[in-house]
Amino acid sequence: MDFITGKHISRRAMLKGMGATVGLPLLDAMVPAARPMAATAAGRAADSTRLVAIENVHGAAGCNDLGAELGLWAPKEEGKDFDLSLSSLKPLEPFRKHLTIVSDSDCRNADAFSPEEIGGDHFRTAAVFLTQAHPKQTQGSDVHAGTSFDQVYAKSIAGETPIPSMQLTIENVDQAGGCAYGYSCVYTDTISWASPTEPLPMIRDPRAVFEQMFGAGGTPEQRAERLATDRSILDWVMSEMSGLRRDLGAADRERLDRYTTNIRELEERIQRIEAQNSSGEERQIPEAPVGVPDDFAEHVKLMFDLQVLAFMSDTTRVFSFKIGRDASPRVYPESGSDTPFHAASHHGGREDRVRDFAKINEYHVSMIPYFLEKLQSVTEGDGTLLDKTMVMYGSAMADSNLHNHIRCPLFLVGGANGLVEGERHIRATPGTPMANVMLSLLQKMGVSDIERFGNSTGTFAI
Repeated sequence: MDFITGKHISRRAMLKGMGATVGLPLLDAMVPAARPMAATAAGRAADSTRLVAIENVHGAAGCNDLGAELGLWAPKEEGKDFDLSLSSLKPLEPFRKHLTIVSDSDCRNADAFSPEEIGGDHFRTAAVFLTQAHPKQTQGSDVHAGTSFDQVYAKSIAGETPIPSMQLTIENVDQAGGCAYGYSCVYTDTISWASPTEPLPMIRDPRAVFEQMFGAGGTPEQRAERLATDRSILDWVMSEMSGLRRDLGAADRERLDRYTTNIRELEERIQRIEAQNSSGEERQIPEAPVGVPDDFAEHVKLMFDLQVLAFMSDTTRVFSFKIGRDASPRVYPESGSDTPFHAASHHGGREDRVRDFAKINEYHVSMIPYFLEKLQSVTEGDGTLLDKTMVMYGSAMADSNLHNHIRCPLFLVGGANGLVEGERHIRATPGTPMANVMLSLLQKMGVSDIERFGNSTGTFAI
């Protein structure tokens, strides 16, 4: 393959075999000779902003009056010189240059609008976070919320990636029947809505995510045969891989080897988890699929590693990720708290219990640097994946003890292709809808025809 003559590999090139489909990372061979990368399809794909929207339920300990006074979430200082040492955001200190904290915005569409809706805050909150729309109270199939932030962006780049977007979760979903307070379980089972009436299912099992990314093709028999063997999915595309590798330069071979090593190691981790969970030993989470680790941190890291691979191969550029579930009784001993999550969130405003809940908040935030480090380790074009990714993390609930939606937690981290300045703490004017922040972000990410989002009242100086 003579790339000096101008021949090149398509950015959409994939290796295929036995129903497996493996996308490729960005290679020099994808850029025609004597042409600047920015002027090529590969360069335009590399410069696209990747989006990861993460919901962590139940707000934060720093969102009640006492927590705000103690600086347990939002730092007391605004601007660049903020101090994270007392905050649950402390684990993000190494990435402060990429961090923008937005404090005090509201999600009032999660409020009860009528007496019948009182008590249903948990069900409304998850539905509101990314839609910023008030969900219809129903236990039937006539659910209604709004098109979510991630899906508005995904539609703006539709057709540019094999998978438009992916929706991941850590906790259980798809509970049977209605939930409570007259709300369908779908409102807590997802945070992504393709349209106001079309909630998107979330995937909890890393194996299912892996298969969707690399092995969903082929016949059911082919998929069953792949799963029944101990062979890597890469073995099924090895002949194409070998042919491609022979025609690549040294730098591209090194990139391809690093990428395939990451795929193989991730696949082996999933296989080890499945073997452990199939061994007959008692599980901490007996209801979980066999591919789901009992350990929270291991599960989250697997999901983040899958997202990095998806970005490397440009399989998709949009993820939503729900890392908690409303009213979950899960205990996070690694956080330093042995209180079940839901119970911890109802802290009664007592300082000792508020600080206990803050430990769990900090533990959840501590998962993010792992992802940021992995993104930073991948060079693509003239930058890293961290430079080109925006991670949005927050909740439509604020003070979980009161179930209110005023002064909600939200931060952005990642280079986002320069769309967000970074190293800033911005305190919103009281009464500012979080929808204003999302509207401004969508406009910055190129959704130029959007003038309103959810209950937005204008844009936000982000």
